[in-house]
Amino acid sequence: MGQIEALNESRRQFRNPLDGPILALSSRFGSRSKEVERFLKFAVVGAIGAVIDSGTLFVLQATILPPTLQEPIDINVALAQTIAFVAAILSNFTWNRLWTYPDSRSRSVRRQMGQFALISLVGWVGRTLWITFAHQPLGNILMPLLLPYIQLVRPGYMPTDVGAAKLGTMIAWVVGVAVVMVWNFLANRYWTYNDVD
Repeated sequence: MGQIEALNESRRQFRNPLDGPILALSSRFGSRSKEVERFLKFAVVGAIGAVIDSGTLFVLQATILPPTLQEPIDINVALAQTIAFVAAILSNFTWNRLWTYPDSRSRSVRRQMGQFALISLVGWVGRTLWITFAHQPLGNILMPLLLPYIQLVRPGYMPTDVGAAKLGTMIAWVVGVAVVMVWNFLANRYWTYNDVD
């Protein structure tokens, strides 16, 4: 391999401190080790995206887009979770292209981003519908159950309808993230990044 090819290869492969443990764990899976490695990297990228997503959602609901308790659709909840989702997807696409699938280069970045965005759009629609319609019922059911734990952190906290809606939003978000992560991994692996072995 010439110097130019070696340089191009090093540019394609982003390295980080998690590579060692991920490779050690995935190597235990024999012929499926590369796929397990990709899934673990995808999960790490997803976890970073989840922090971006939940942090953005939390900040937006605490500041400029609090729940309004409007029925049947609380537009602030839908808008806040959409902004958070887009921020996470941008991060996820970048890190998946650089780290999870560095060997997927038979398509242009523009085409892969379009495919990734389409898959993400399907996940966003499902997640938005779920969170928008489930946040209030979940908050109303779970607030009385979780109130003693909330009061451990915030003594004297008295629940409000808006507080229950915020709690319900975050609980619905957790469920939505889990479902969308599985959808995104499978759809992206077999469509966006199907050019890797």
